[in-house]
Amino acid sequence: MGKSCRVSKLCVLCVVLALVSVATLVTLWTLALTGDDGDDVTAPWDSYRLPTDLVPKFYNITLWPRLSRHPDTGLYIFTGHSTVQFECVKETNLILIHSNKLNYTKLDEAHIVRLTASGGASAPIIKSTWLQPKTQYLVIELNGKLSQGQTYQLYAEFTGELADDLAGFYRSEYEEDGVRKIVATSQMHPTHARKTFPCFDEPAMKAVFHMTLIHPPGTVALSNGMETGQFPFTSENICSYIIDRRGFFRVQIRIWARRKAIEQGQGDYALNVTGPVLDFFQSYYNISYPLSKSDQIALPDFYFGAMENWGLVTYRETNLLYDPATSSNSNKETTATIIAHELAHMWFGNLVTLRWWNEVWLNEGFASYVAYLGADYAEPTWNVKDLIVLDDVHRVFAVDALTSSHPLTSKEDSIVLPEQITEQFDTISYSKGAAVLRMLSDFLSETIFVQGLSRLFLKIFLQAVTDNDVLLPRPVQDIMNPWVLQMGFPVVTVDTASGKVSQQHFLLDPESNVTVDSPYKYEWPVPVRWMKAGEVQTDIWWLLEKEAVNPGMRSGASWVLANINVTGFYRVNYDLGNWERLFTQLSTDHQVIPVINRAQLVDDAFNLARAQLVSTTLALRTTSYLSLEMDFMPWQSALDNLNYYYLMLDRTEVYQPMQDYLKKQVTPLFMHFKNLTSDWTHVPEGHTDQYNQVNAVRTACRTGLTECQNLTSTWFRQWMENPQHNTIHPNLRSVVYCSAMAAGGEAEWEFGWIQFKEASLASEASKLMSALSCTSDTQLLQRYLSFTLNSTLIRKQDATSVITSVAANRAGQSLAWSFVRDRWEYMFTQYGVGSFSFASMITGVTARFSTSDELQQLEEFVEQNGAAGFGSASLAVDQALERTRANIKWLQQNQQEVLDWFSSQTH
Repeated sequence: MGKSCRVSKLCVLCVVLALVSVATLVTLWTLALTGDDGDDVTAPWDSYRLPTDLVPKFYNITLWPRLSRHPDTGLYIFTGHSTVQFECVKETNLILIHSNKLNYTKLDEAHIVRLTASGGASAPIIKSTWLQPKTQYLVIELNGKLSQGQTYQLYAEFTGELADDLAGFYRSEYEEDGVRKIVATSQMHPTHARKTFPCFDEPAMKAVFHMTLIHPPGTVALSNGMETGQFPFTSENICSYIIDRRGFFRVQIRIWARRKAIEQGQGDYALNVTGPVLDFFQSYYNISYPLSKSDQIALPDFYFGAMENWGLVTYRETNLLYDPATSSNSNKETTATIIAHELAHMWFGNLVTLRWWNEVWLNEGFASYVAYLGADYAEPTWNVKDLIVLDDVHRVFAVDALTSSHPLTSKEDSIVLPEQITEQFDTISYSKGAAVLRMLSDFLSETIFVQGLSRLFLKIFLQAVTDNDVLLPRPVQDIMNPWVLQMGFPVVTVDTASGKVSQQHFLLDPESNVTVDSPYKYEWPVPVRWMKAGEVQTDIWWLLEKEAVNPGMRSGASWVLANINVTGFYRVNYDLGNWERLFTQLSTDHQVIPVINRAQLVDDAFNLARAQLVSTTLALRTTSYLSLEMDFMPWQSALDNLNYYYLMLDRTEVYQPMQDYLKKQVTPLFMHFKNLTSDWTHVPEGHTDQYNQVNAVRTACRTGLTECQNLTSTWFRQWMENPQHNTIHPNLRSVVYCSAMAAGGEAEWEFGWIQFKEASLASEASKLMSALSCTSDTQLLQRYLSFTLNSTLIRKQDATSVITSVAANRAGQSLAWSFVRDRWEYMFTQYGVGSFSFASMITGVTARFSTSDELQQLEEFVEQNGAAGFGSASLAVDQALERTRANIKWLQQNQQEVLDWFSSQTH
């Protein structure tokens, strides 16, 4: 290339091919549910699973990314060579190793690999080699057999494209001081290591890695282990860092990002919170942090929110960088909880890891659950542990109540294709996994739950239960299997007149047909924490059958409340008399009911109404007391549920009465925060109070409260007049920007676009990017959608967010749907999995679908694109069809009742 280079060597112990580190995980439940292979005669290279004949021991890899275009092809490329040492555990004359989109150099005897044996032994001669693109293998056929117990080395030289597809070894770009800069970085998870070097790319194929990386002078390089060369390495062109040596566990903590981001202090909060989080997890797991350093890097282009690479965690900039002058408290919480999530994986996921992708939920669900614990330790005043109910439990209820849902654990042989693997990383795995583990921790107690973790599950859980005299109605495994091995969850119905308690499989569409049989017949062992007339009952009551009687729940004139603090993964319904008593309590002294349960009552009632288990009027009545409510969680629960009403009804005559009602309910909250903040001159002290201030302003402006709209328009206009001095508080910027864009025209939009392109902080850019979709000008929305296909205007990682944000705007929904429908084949084939989140795009653009015409359009879209397929969006397409049919029924059955109720409340 004509320039000198630095060579950095890094030794990486037990680094993952696809998931950062790999070990067989002994779980509480059956790890591998395998199917019968029968008489399968498929050629080995046509199977998507590796044979078990060979086991890798270590890799020696050299990579050289070129950070400028190749003069002949105009492409960015990387070259490399690798040696993998593996042991033959069963005689075979075939070597299968994963490889995708790599070009190989011919070596001796015209083959593209060289095979040698350890210890002076001879290796079989290579008969032929070829690439099998469909299953992504490099196939090496031998003239003789490899010997059992012998180790061999396989050497290859290769070239790959350093593309901007956000997968494998890829290219990210950004501009600083007018100079375009290139970052070479990686995303190996879950099946992209094979796009970087030939490897046994399955999570159970654990190995030691020795990495050598060649890079130009003046650049910095990082990998999973500590640097042993002259320069540290990260496939990063210009990268500054902070070093903090924390003596109490002797781990070097570093935050990496663009030079200006570090100079502006945007990495300081992440640096300061990482130490306490690591300290917490060392204590929680009772195992020391297994590495000598913890690097975390913010990347300009990154597909996932973050990735738990062992010792080198990668993040989107919005998730790692925080500036107190311009970032909101929500941004701060995001940084803390995502750091906690990723660092939890350093033990659970990396040190100990799933065997195959059918158990993704255990890895991601566990990290999602304990992230709240780690963040709570680092920020104890936030009370962040309660927010799992809104962010995970309520969120996943909506998906798991569909017949197109799936169990936490699947059969191992049902998850083999790369797109099937990607599809496992969904709301069920993350949020239901977190909720079910939280429930387990609650009925065992956190102490026993942690004891079981520190010694790896089943036998130790059972021993811990015995040692601590925990009284359970059944063995732990028998309690948990129905929650893990069948989809869905129950609704528990309490009849306070008789004390009868019953359960049934909760489905949003009661007429939907469950076609998947369950050995547990869609029944669950249900732990019920409950209270009566304000008194919490000490012991858990277990519902173990379809129905049972709890005499204590015969309440007479008192009310009963079940699932205290929503520690159980189920909904609750009551007889009408108990609902009435709860309504009376809410309207007289709502704080007697715990705040989480006030949020629960709203969420349960609205969803019970959608399932036709209570009337829609009863559900709407749970919002009647909100004019008295000042806490965040009940308001957020109500707004989340009313959002469904907006999606269904904001194109109908119901829209204005609904707006009028909600404006009436939110006005006291708006005035509360106006007074609390001395006419908006400061922010509330409480973390969730700050969130509810945002709710108050957003809802008041959206429903047409003139004082609110004047306030936000004035703030935004002042900023337009003095662009260098933005006085809008960071907490309120998202709502102010959106409100001003909605009320304004092209001038406001163009100003917002300029500020978006010039934003130096990723979270500020994200707020503006979202707000640009709030305009009611359809020409601007159409233009904005077109930007998503130009990565110089909208980064590929952000394209899906822009499209779904436009779809969330009632003026933009049809535009976004047409845009996706007309360009689906192009986006799906040209951009690939690393660029667009196709599942979330499908979910977003179809969220409002509620007419037979829209259902027909969706069915035609599915039929027209059936040949190309939907990849990781296949499940999302099925769910969109199911939701649309349910929405049509709901609208037909409820529109008039909803109109009558809202109209009665505002006259």
